[in-house]
Amino acid sequence: MKRIIILIGWILLASGVSAQSWSLDDCMKYAVWHATDVKRETINARQRKQDYHHAVAAFLPTVACGVQGQYAWGRNIDPETNTYNNVTTFNNYYQLYAELNVFDGFATINAFKQARLSRDYSATAMQKTQDNIAIDVMQKYVDAAYAEASIRIASEKLNESKRMLAKTKRQYELGEKGRPDVVQMESQVAEDEYNLTHQENVAKQSLLALKSAMNYPVHDEMKLDISYNDNEKEQESSRLTIGDKPNTESIYINFQNLSPDLKSAEYEVERAWYDYKIAKGRLLPSLSLSGGITTNYYKNLSLKGQYDGFASQFRNNRGEYLALTLSIPIYNSDRWHSMKKARNNWQLAQVNLEETRRKLHDQIAQAIMDAEGYAKELQQMQKKVASDSLAYHMSSRKFEEGMLSTFDLHTSAQTLLESRIKELQMQMLLVIKQRLVGYYQGERLIK
Repeated sequence: MKRIIILIGWILLASGVSAQSWSLDDCMKYAVWHATDVKRETINARQRKQDYHHAVAAFLPTVACGVQGQYAWGRNIDPETNTYNNVTTFNNYYQLYAELNVFDGFATINAFKQARLSRDYSATAMQKTQDNIAIDVMQKYVDAAYAEASIRIASEKLNESKRMLAKTKRQYELGEKGRPDVVQMESQVAEDEYNLTHQENVAKQSLLALKSAMNYPVHDEMKLDISYNDNEKEQESSRLTIGDKPNTESIYINFQNLSPDLKSAEYEVERAWYDYKIAKGRLLPSLSLSGGITTNYYKNLSLKGQYDGFASQFRNNRGEYLALTLSIPIYNSDRWHSMKKARNNWQLAQVNLEETRRKLHDQIAQAIMDAEGYAKELQQMQKKVASDSLAYHMSSRKFEEGMLSTFDLHTSAQTLLESRIKELQMQMLLVIKQRLVGYYQGERLIK
């Protein structure tokens, strides 16, 4: 019974999820949680943390032990008489040793600083990935919403054409219209049916692109929330914000400390700088300290003599050593090549940083300019739609009264359709640009 209840609950939950309308924020949140890029960046962050622990461990000495067993037979030299003999011997060696890096041109210290920098960069890298996904999904969502809203406009246009066709046929039967008028209206209906079919295909493709960007199951149903009331509220808030005339320079200055792209470019400069310092350090002398304990067990299998036991030899043959090794690199082409390559990469990262700053400034200026322009265009298009709608209404009345040709009615209808499509396009573009302006002003893309 418990399993049945749980199963029913899951079915109800699944049906509720599939029936919900997906808003822009819902799509962006889903994409951030399910995108493969976010999962990949999570693994990269874990790897950076592991690299940091490895860099810390590099300050500790390395400790190792070794055991060796050796059988030897055949001719060899007797160390006591310095003569050849034929014997079989068994040697057993034991060693425990440690080595500590005393100085290596500060390569270990710089590697530790670089690993710490990479670990701290993980949060910025994750934010950059999430922002890029959110912006991509926002663009795909607006395209899909625009295509779906265009279906509604095309459907309304088709219904109006069918209504006019039915009325024209009735007038033809009454002798008030000619056959060419009926044929022209039938052509208009066919054209509107084609536009509706084409728009439905575009909407399917746009929705598929949105699902792909979200990593959403392709075959699952998704219904977009394109409430026009919400869009109107968005437009009103957009006009208020745009009316404040945001200053590009002040937004750019404030956003420099928040921009994940800029932080990423700065991180690349610092990381390349540490690579350069590490490569230079490998050209300097290195000093290492090592020490260990050794012992061995020996037995001549060819002579049946008395030998000390294993425990006795293991204790008596024990020896300790301590060594200080200085290595001075005189010439190593690989190290010199690595140093010059690291220096070039550091200089290249600086150039990329300057380019990122310039692009960021241009993107902010472009977003503000586009938002202001689209807001003004939308206001003008709303007036034009109202005028074209009135003009089409008057043209249809004149056509019904026989005072206007079918061609002129078709022209008026197409003008109204193009105006409504253009108005919808301005609405969608304004939503994107206003979101971007808010993002540059410090607002989160995902609310």
